[in-house]
Amino acid sequence: MYKVASPSEFLVITGVGISDIKLAKKGWILPGQSCTVFDVSPVNYTFEVQAMSAEKLPFVLPAVFTIGPRVDDEQSLLKYAKLISRHDKLSNHVKELVQGIIEGETRVLAASMTMEEVFKGTKEFKQEVFEKVQLELNQFGLLIYNANVKQLVDVPGHEYFSYLGQKTQMEAANQARVDVAEAKMKGEVGSKQREGQTLQNAARIDAETKIIATQRQGDGKKEEIKVKTEVKIYENHREAEVSEANADLAKKKAGWSKEAQVAEVEATKAVSLREAELQREVERMNALTRTEKLKAEFLSKASVEYETKVQEANWELYKKQKAAEAILYEKQKDADAQKATADATFYARQQVADGELYAKQKEAEGLVALAQAQGVYIRTVLDALGGNYAALRDYLMINSGMFQEIARINADAVHGLQPKISIWTNGSSGEDNDGAGGGNAMKEVAGVYKMLPPLFKTVQDQTGMLPPAWMGTLTDSSHSNVN
Repeated sequence: MYKVASPSEFLVITGVGISDIKLAKKGWILPGQSCTVFDVSPVNYTFEVQAMSAEKLPFVLPAVFTIGPRVDDEQSLLKYAKLISRHDKLSNHVKELVQGIIEGETRVLAASMTMEEVFKGTKEFKQEVFEKVQLELNQFGLLIYNANVKQLVDVPGHEYFSYLGQKTQMEAANQARVDVAEAKMKGEVGSKQREGQTLQNAARIDAETKIIATQRQGDGKKEEIKVKTEVKIYENHREAEVSEANADLAKKKAGWSKEAQVAEVEATKAVSLREAELQREVERMNALTRTEKLKAEFLSKASVEYETKVQEANWELYKKQKAAEAILYEKQKDADAQKATADATFYARQQVADGELYAKQKEAEGLVALAQAQGVYIRTVLDALGGNYAALRDYLMINSGMFQEIARINADAVHGLQPKISIWTNGSSGEDNDGAGGGNAMKEVAGVYKMLPPLFKTVQDQTGMLPPAWMGTLTDSSHSNVN
């Protein structure tokens, strides 16, 4: 039977000739095979996750997740086909699985953040939840196509977000009042500035008279303001003693009145200062005009001479710079040549050192080869002697001429000495000196030879070494015999 899946469906074929499962969009269903169709279109899951922040404040996080099989990955489709496809996507099984993963990851993440961090970093919080949930859904072959986190909601009995909104509204209202007050202050100050500019323009006609009049007027106003301020302060103090509730208002009124009067005084003084500045500017311009005239009359010649001297000095400086650059160039060339020579010397030494190293390596290889050959030679001889190390030692000593060398060294040691051996006896045996004296002397020499077997036995017991065969053999442990 030939089956074809719709654009949003896949065929899952199992049975004869298929080791595990096979995914296809269309195909023949042979006898002994089974075919199941599953839909891969995503589904919306709406949840209200109840979580708790690091401060133990509960809140509700409404969220809508669009989740479906990952169609761009064959392994994910195989996982989905094995684990989820037999259940309806809208069934309680799939919904509880997805809801459990989302609620678990959301609660774990929310428990590590404060309420302020969750509220201000909603975008980052959403991204963290999205990534952690996706990691868990990968094992089921599911993909989050979209995730929308709605506004955080208070849990009944915990109105944190409500109070936070009220706080924000009050801060905005207070800021608006401050902005209005600042705008009003700027308007009044601007009005005063315009009035001051008008008075300044009118005062240019008669500067000196206006300055004196303004100063006197300012002095009078200062005294008037001073008296009014003192009276007002006294009245405010009296009102404060009468009613504590009206004290703050009286102080604010006094402060505002004082600021207005100070602003008026400052505007009046600004007129005087501006007139003085204008007068100083006029005098400065006159002085500049006279200065320019003097420069034109008396300094033109000096300027020409100065320019000439400057040009000459610049020429001398230029020549010295070029000479210094030439010397520097020569020194750089010398340094480059020395560097090249040093590099060549270093390379030659390096080649010599490499040659010596190569020779040493070859010599070491020769020694190793010689040692290996000697090892093979000794092993072969030892095998031929039946593993007798004593015979091997004697053979090596004879083959290397060690006994001949020992004899030669001993002969060289006594060569030319012409020793004289005298033997004395005390004649204790009672025999004649001319008859048995020689026999007694030889007994002493025989006693020395009789001492050798015990000596060899002691050496054997202590070191395990036997005397050479040509010197003698040890018969048993009780007594020794030297042949």
